Amino acid sequence: MLLLKLTLVPTFLYLLSQLARHYGPRLAGWMAGLPVVAGPILWLLTREHGNAFATQAARQAIAAIAASELFNLLYARSASRQRWPLALATALGGWLLAAWLLQQSMLSTTEALVVAGLAVLINSFALPSPTPASVPAGHGGTLWLRMLAAALLTLLVSQAAVWLGAGWSGVLAVFPLLAVVMAVSTQRTQGTAAVQALLRGMLLGRLSFASFCLALVLTLPQLDSNAAFLLAILLSLLMQWLSRHWLPA
Repeated sequence: MLLLKLTLVPTFLYLLSQLARHYGPRLAGWMAGLPVVAGPILWLLTREHGNAFATQAARQAIAAIAASELFNLLYARSASRQRWPLALATALGGWLLAAWLLQQSMLSTTEALVVAGLAVLINSFALPSPTPASVPAGHGGTLWLRMLAAALLTLLVSQAAVWLGAGWSGVLAVFPLLAVVMAVSTQRTQGTAAVQALLRGMLLGRLSFASFCLALVLTLPQLDSNAAFLLAILLSLLMQWLSRHWLPA
């Protein structure tokens, strides 16, 4: 698992950076919805604490989509008037507050889906939507620094998830790790319009992530964990493929 943490997320970040460079940040944001960070964390929690623990964490992960969407909204709005350190501090503060509030009430599966759905719906109107012409082309500078930051953040988040129990494990599984690294680097290298396009592209990616977690909530109490994760991965990929048709150019 240590090798997986140190290689999977930075490799995925590299692929997202190449997508953003050649096809634009909106497409990279959409691809960031795949459960590359949360999947290994939830799988590790299943191995160490059992299916019941991981089911609860997966349910909380669905609700925690709302906290990640608040991060995206605050960063996108702050980036238009602040440099990246202040924009990041503002967005992380909002995420932490939302995550703490979610921890105060263990939501049912239906309630978690409603909270996540409302957050995505609100951001579909509230997030800035720059035109493609206003987004400058990207470049690959400091990519190795972004990959190193992703590896370190993955280790910290996954270790904290193991320490803090099922509820916080689910919330931390949706910690906006890729959004943090990609938003900062995109703002620094391409500007405000590009980072707003990136964060708006993440909206449709939530469908894939929510499908993955919902599949785990429904199947982990009934099936072997490996079978449950396989079904969750297949459903996530299917939802990702379907949502591509709704992704703006």
